[in-house]
Amino acid sequence: MMYRIEVVEKKRKRKLIILIAIIIPILMALAVFSGIKVAEHEYLSKRENIMNFSQEKNYNNAPNIPNNENNNSSEEEKGNNNQSIVNNNKENEQTNTGETSKQNEVDQQSSDTNEVNQQPSNQNESGSQNSNNEPEQNQNETDTQNPSNPISQNQALTDSQIKAINSIYSSDTKRVFLTFDDGPSSTVTPTILDTLKKENIKATFFVLGTMVKSNPEMIKREKEEGHYIANHGYSHVYKKVYENENKPLEEYNKTNELIQNALNDPTFQSSVFRFPGGSNGGYYDDIKTKAKKVLEKNHVAYLDWNCLTNDSAGATTEEEMLKNLKSTAKGKNSVVVLMHDAPNKKQTAKTLPKIIKYFKDNGYTFQNLYDIL
Repeated sequence: MMYRIEVVEKKRKRKLIILIAIIIPILMALAVFSGIKVAEHEYLSKRENIMNFSQEKNYNNAPNIPNNENNNSSEEEKGNNNQSIVNNNKENEQTNTGETSKQNEVDQQSSDTNEVNQQPSNQNESGSQNSNNEPEQNQNETDTQNPSNPISQNQALTDSQIKAINSIYSSDTKRVFLTFDDGPSSTVTPTILDTLKKENIKATFFVLGTMVKSNPEMIKREKEEGHYIANHGYSHVYKKVYENENKPLEEYNKTNELIQNALNDPTFQSSVFRFPGGSNGGYYDDIKTKAKKVLEKNHVAYLDWNCLTNDSAGATTEEEMLKNLKSTAKGKNSVVVLMHDAPNKKQTAKTLPKIIKYFKDNGYTFQNLYDIL
């Protein structure tokens, strides 16, 4: 009897050992597989962010006024600085203190984290737009412009006005367009507006829908003081903005409606869109190309830049910002400067007076989009 019990016990132990021997490798395999999937997801996310945010940084090497669609975005991205990208991602994804809006993948890592450089092929971020033809501006429109009483933004752009935007990087005289993305904010935008008012300079603000919703009073002030209010979309989250070719227009429309509400003007049209991260290159380049056609069909122009301070790509001091500005403005007659007025861009506001002085000392006149429409 005892012998039979021992045999049974031995069989049970043997089965248990076999079961454990089978289960443990399976569990280990599952753990390894899960780890691989997590690592793969992290890698793809980082790769996407780097590709999206390399666009703005590559602007440091942007050509003067590129007119041909021969720039290779992959080559531009090679020159991006990984550390700057990391800094940008932190800025875009953080929640703004005191602001209800979220700064997202603006640079999902700069535009945008906040937005950095990329050489445009047409109107890449290096500054060249997709039109190689000089616009035939309406002389009457140009002659009657008055900075204190700008043309109305209550109508869709005409074909000639869109051509004027596309040809903004070509000029026989020296001119500079100061542009600010990702605002308005209650912490930085007022200081920038104060400086512009003191210097009697009109700028262009590419506003973010989430920020407009939080700071409608800043939109009113920008309009009242003669600045051009352009459109930077609603979320600045690349996966949302570039989900398909129609999403940029949807984000444009959503933000335009918020601007109308802020101004209590249901006919207001921002009319000019800036793609988060720039209109060319990056992970979503194919979608951007299709989205441009959708915007054009709806009489919406788009504009990048050919000069920047890198304030969203790691430049945190006055010295760094001025160095980047001077290097990317060098040799250009028509300069479109990319800066940001998001809540954490206080150094940009502090550096603005010296940026203005640099352009004045070098013989530039200051314009905003009203001056070319």
